[in-house]
Amino acid sequence: MTEEPNTTTPETPAPETPAAAPAPKPAGLGSSTPPDGHWWWGTGRRKAAVARVRVKPGKGDMFVNKKPLAEFFKEERDRNDIKNVLEKTNTVGKVDFHVNVRGGGFTGQAGAVLLGLARALRRYDNSLEPILRDNDFLTRDPRKVERKKYGQPGARKRFQFSKR
Repeated sequence: MTEEPNTTTPETPAPETPAAAPAPKPAGLGSSTPPDGHWWWGTGRRKAAVARVRVKPGKGDMFVNKKPLAEFFKEERDRNDIKNVLEKTNTVGKVDFHVNVRGGGFTGQAGAVLLGLARALRRYDNSLEPILRDNDFLTRDPRKVERKKYGQPGARKRFQFSKR
């Protein structure tokens, strides 16, 4: 039982190739890759309204429930609040957004769209977050309608007190 010496040369490891660096993103695109089909999503809520906002690079189309923004929101105040987000982040005419909004009234829906748009823009380009935070676009408004109490005509209103 004699052991034969190992005459084969040990396997030499393959030379390591440097890992390929990721290709730089084209200018104007967000810092993250879109999760599904070139859209970045954001959800906004205000009072009883919920808005699902989709953002993608484009020429500035704005649709809410398949209607143009100006046709859906009749109040100038609501349109200006939503456009203000785009102006502060310097994305006017650079992104398209489509919104599905349900519930609540027009004020709550406008607030929900504003928050959803801000969240979607943050996902689109993370460098916009400080601007969105400084202007309170990423802060959810927690105020809701107070419920009516039993034995009263409203949330705070009382029936007239009669001593006799």
